[in-house]
Amino acid sequence: MKKIFVLIFAVGLSFNSFANNPDSVIVYNIKTSVGEILVKLYDDTPKHRDNFVKLADKGFYDGLLFHRVIANFMIQAGDPKSKTAGKGVALGSGDVGYTIPAEIVYPKYYHKKGVLAAARQGDDVNPKRASSGAQFYLVKGKVFTDGQLSSYERDRERELEKLVFKELIAAQKEELRKYQLKKDQSKIDSINTMVMQNARKQVREKGGYKYSPEQRKDYKTIGGVPHLDNEYTIFGEVLEGLNVVDSISNFKTDDNNRPLTNIRIISIKRIQ
Repeated sequence: MKKIFVLIFAVGLSFNSFANNPDSVIVYNIKTSVGEILVKLYDDTPKHRDNFVKLADKGFYDGLLFHRVIANFMIQAGDPKSKTAGKGVALGSGDVGYTIPAEIVYPKYYHKKGVLAAARQGDDVNPKRASSGAQFYLVKGKVFTDGQLSSYERDRERELEKLVFKELIAAQKEELRKYQLKKDQSKIDSINTMVMQNARKQVREKGGYKYSPEQRKDYKTIGGVPHLDNEYTIFGEVLEGLNVVDSISNFKTDDNNRPLTNIRIISIKRIQ
């Protein structure tokens, strides 16, 4: 999902944003019924980059809607069913019949405002976090305080502890089974406590879960959605047009988060 510039003035956007970008960067212009958004694609998420390029270059996205919009969160598009959907029709189930293996590059890429990421099904049916073949979202997010970010860190650290606990307790399966047959709850509790202590120790020895100074700065200034970090593949970011993302995110929506007014992608064209 990345392309760079050749017809900069033709789309009415400034050259300044590209001055420091190498020639290899891929930049696309997402022209919508609300305005234009210029995005660059990351080279270290090549499967997602190449898939976006393939779909955009053949006009797949042209005419589709931003079918899911949540204020202070994100705007989502890419459902092929949205192209001809009548008003009020629930959208989001359409796709291209394949998924893309996760390319989660964290903490290098995190959910600051303006990043471009791939939508996906939840972990319960998609534990490997494979991405939708077509649907993507742009982050709007909100600004957080230090206290809120610290609370997120604690929550994520507890989640990591639970994951490690699940892995470690599996090695105690036979021992637990023995005490379950004996109905020795005190021994079972003792093993669970010991394993949880080991899980916490392992997580803390690896540094726990901490936001970098850069992450904290971005989340406290431009904002984002930190609770999605390390969960979805981020494969690009907005260079120009954050005001358009803001505008789209403010549209009124129905109970399915579909905008009451159609917000259509007119075209997605590579400009470099």
